[in-house]
Amino acid sequence: MLRELRIQGLGVIDDALLELSPGLNVVTGETGAGKTMVVQGLGLLFGGRADAAMVRTGSDRAAVEGVLELPGQHPARDRAAEAGADAEDDDLILARVVSGAGRSRAHVGGRSAPVGVLGELGELLVAVHGQSDQWRLQRPEQHRVMLDDFGGKPVATALTAYRGLYDEWTAARAELAMLTGRARDRAQRLDLLTAALEDIERIDPKPGEDAELADESERLVHADGLRDGAQLAHAALAGDEDTDDAPYAADLVARARQALAGLTDHDSALADIDARLRELGILVADIGADLSSYLADLDVDPGRLEQVQQRRAELTGLLRKYGDSIDDVLQWSKQAAVEAAELAGSDDRIAALEEQVGQLEPKLKAAAGKLSKARGTAAKKLEKAVADELAHLAMGSAKLVVQVRTDADRRSPTGTDDVEILLAANAGAAPRTVAKAASGGELSRVMLALEVVSSSGSVPTFVFDEVDAGVGGSAALDIGARLAALARSAQVIVVTHLAQVAAYADRHLVVHKASDGHVTESGVATVEGADRLAELARMLGGVSDSAAAREHAQELLDQATRTRK
Repeated sequence: MLRELRIQGLGVIDDALLELSPGLNVVTGETGAGKTMVVQGLGLLFGGRADAAMVRTGSDRAAVEGVLELPGQHPARDRAAEAGADAEDDDLILARVVSGAGRSRAHVGGRSAPVGVLGELGELLVAVHGQSDQWRLQRPEQHRVMLDDFGGKPVATALTAYRGLYDEWTAARAELAMLTGRARDRAQRLDLLTAALEDIERIDPKPGEDAELADESERLVHADGLRDGAQLAHAALAGDEDTDDAPYAADLVARARQALAGLTDHDSALADIDARLRELGILVADIGADLSSYLADLDVDPGRLEQVQQRRAELTGLLRKYGDSIDDVLQWSKQAAVEAAELAGSDDRIAALEEQVGQLEPKLKAAAGKLSKARGTAAKKLEKAVADELAHLAMGSAKLVVQVRTDADRRSPTGTDDVEILLAANAGAAPRTVAKAASGGELSRVMLALEVVSSSGSVPTFVFDEVDAGVGGSAALDIGARLAALARSAQVIVVTHLAQVAAYADRHLVVHKASDGHVTESGVATVEGADRLAELARMLGGVSDSAAAREHAQELLDQATRTRK
């Protein structure tokens, strides 16, 4: 609920603080005292259009600040948190400042925010119903929302079933359009992938083959030099037939050990040297054997180099097209094979999607029909319920028509229906869209009737300005009773000039002008007891000290109390 509203420098208001309560709050005061500034202030606070003309003469700015009490799970608190609001407790503070030049600033929870955020919060927090603020009735889409809210579970169930089928239908159609629209591109891509895969399959590369062939090519190109070097190294280590008398490493190591034979038992240091000579002899023998094996393997087919070079040329062709290494080429071919399979199967997928769309069409049509039927039933009930309310709101001859027009060929996320609330303000008049058929006061009363019968709880606070315009007597009492009924489930703020409405208030606020024509900080007061009785008497007879007016005021209070009970 809105707990406090402070207005500064707005119209005739210099500085005013309104302390509000749950239930029905009424704001009264003499003509020109600035009552409607309360509604204008609320409009600014919740994102309404700013105008430099709103700033009070002599002030450099107009400012409105509201303190709202919200539970932690309320969606408005989540939106405020997204805007950076500090939300440590249940209070949320909103502020709007308009300079004399028309520039506007907004604050949410102590943080600067775009004015649009105030508008988004306003749609979650307050519904303002005044001479020019009937946004819910002026926006055609809201007519459907109001009907769906009133329709309750039957409409909600039908709408949920329809939306599920609609989402499935639109997804299938989107994929089908994508596949059919890119048929030529898919065919060209499939041809390219198929040719590439056939090329790779023909050459049949093996993992790491390019590196292995590079090494082998290097060996083959330098085969003569490698052979001569290996032979000389082998002769130096193990000797050969051409160098029988030349010393070689294995023979020299054997001679060294022979020289130490029989002496190692007398000196442990010499024994260690002999052990190392023994290991050296074994290592020399192993290296000689390895060189012998290397020489044996080096004797290759003279035509092998040509084969290797030809194979490397084939692999290089693949590397130019598909990757930096054969391993990259093989990885690309795996991915290409998967893509080619998907593209090749696209025709099957198109056929499956066409079948799916064909099956969904009648189901979606049937679901839309059920939704239209549920809305039609709800529309009749809403018409009757609002007619009963309007009879008590000085609009007994008015007729409300909730028109549900169905276009069977239309598909939208909300169904195949256009919903419009029409009003025939007088008997015999043709129904017209409610925003054009009703005057400002009538529009507020229609909105009041809709809010009372729907009790949707869509917003926690309702504001009505001049909902009682042009009525009086018992009709005004009925309006007060309907406002009180709405206030049982929401906070209601009403600007009124009728005592019959004010008598139903849970909190009665009076706006007083000072002698200079401005509303100052002490110009808004909560009246109770005798003071409230005096204000009701003033509203009835223009004077507060008339015994007859006070007696009449007491009768109104007693009647309102009985009605509410």
